Amino acid sequence: MADKEEDRVSEGSATTGAETPEATTASNEETPQEPASIDANLTNNEAPPPPVKGKKIEVLLKATGDAPIMMKKKWVVSQDQTIGWISEFIKKCIKLGTEERLFLYINQTFAPAPDQTVKNLYDCYGSDGKLIIHYCKSQAWG
Repeated sequence: MADKEEDRVSEGSATTGAETPEATTASNEETPQEPASIDANLTNNEAPPPPVKGKKIEVLLKATGDAPIMMKKKWVVSQDQTIGWISEFIKKCIKLGTEERLFLYINQTFAPAPDQTVKNLYDCYGSDGKLIIHYCKSQAWG
């Protein structure tokens, strides 16, 4: 019995004496720093970038040049869709013939490859929670 009581006393004193100050100091130092650094980067008027909800990305399609204007300009597209799929979708919506070509541009500057995913383009060129794609029937930029 005496051995059991000594073990309890030694375990209790070792735990409270050695671990409590270090654990308290370490937890006090680590916990406040992480949230403070995240919040310090934002001002009252700024909000963090909107997360991609449910693996969908808002795409804004804008007509350029002689391309017909679509009635609905904002679409929510799966982030795994390719630019080639979006091109075919636009062709169907504006009733473009199979022999007619359609050119797509990101940020009015470059034509993405047909195998590029919407997510990749959104990560690089998305703004205000959406990806803006300009479409036209003849080359406009680049």
